[in-house]
Amino acid sequence: MTVTCFGEVLLRLSPSARRLLVQADGVDLAIGGAEANVASALASLGHPVRFAGVVSDNPLGDRALAALRGCGIDTGHVARAPGRMGLYFLEAGSGPRPSAITYDRAGSAFAEAAPESIDFGGALAGARLFHCGGITPALGPKGVALARAAQAAARSLGVPICFDGNYRARLWAAWDNDPAAILRELVDDAAILIGNHRDISLLLGSDFSGDGEGRRREAAEAAFAAFPNLQLIASTARHLVTSNHHRISARVDARTADYQTEEIDVTGIVDRIGTGDAFAAGVLDGWLNGGDLATMAQLGLALAALKHTIPGDMCPVTRAMLDGFGAGASDVRR
Repeated sequence: MTVTCFGEVLLRLSPSARRLLVQADGVDLAIGGAEANVASALASLGHPVRFAGVVSDNPLGDRALAALRGCGIDTGHVARAPGRMGLYFLEAGSGPRPSAITYDRAGSAFAEAAPESIDFGGALAGARLFHCGGITPALGPKGVALARAAQAAARSLGVPICFDGNYRARLWAAWDNDPAAILRELVDDAAILIGNHRDISLLLGSDFSGDGEGRRREAAEAAFAAFPNLQLIASTARHLVTSNHHRISARVDARTADYQTEEIDVTGIVDRIGTGDAFAAGVLDGWLNGGDLATMAQLGLALAALKHTIPGDMCPVTRAMLDGFGAGASDVRR
């Protein structure tokens, strides 16, 4: 059954060869955005996916739609409007220098859209799952209105909601707001939360004791107590050795059980951006196919690890590539 994703599609501009912006004479363009990344990964794995949102009524909006359609995503519920596309600039890190992102998305066609400009009912009709997240409300009061309208439509149609916290401090800090209160309202609708103990601390205004798995379980139990609709919480733990070498594990908590993977080394990193979205897509792939907690966590970890090897925001990993992860063969497949 169809998965509907909702959010802002972004243009990503980045200097080539890991240059800094002050060195750049030109930039490479890619299409991304958190929810679009999840949509593209699920579509690559064979799930029917619709996207709801707003893009500019100009050639840059055309480019964004072409990228979504190229992934096999149904864009029939993406509205067009005058205005600009949201942008972000990525300076890719290397070794001890971390990657850096500069946003340029204020006043975009999406951020200025009215809820009635998007046919949420049509986008959600017959959907098995609705995926959205915390970036849309971080854009400002109009973004909050969009998020509320989208989730109200999902509630009215009985479509389960997956909410990815995706806390963006710089976006929230740009306007007068109470992010914890807004996010609590939205997470209250969710059946699945993509977020770790830090996200739950923000939501509940609480710190959690201990370390490692114990702290994550304590945070999960607090979230389940606070949000009666919540059934699953999925998260990763990432230890950075250098910009090109990370150690990652994945975890899925249910109300009465949990599963955490072993930590794996991810080396030779090509592109860090979008790996959390790939993790979310892997977890949702397992959920959609009726997998248990271990399956969801392992699929999420595998897809996240593979995304580190792929340039751009999106994760065009096929089912065959995902099934072959960890098979022990790194040589050319012929």
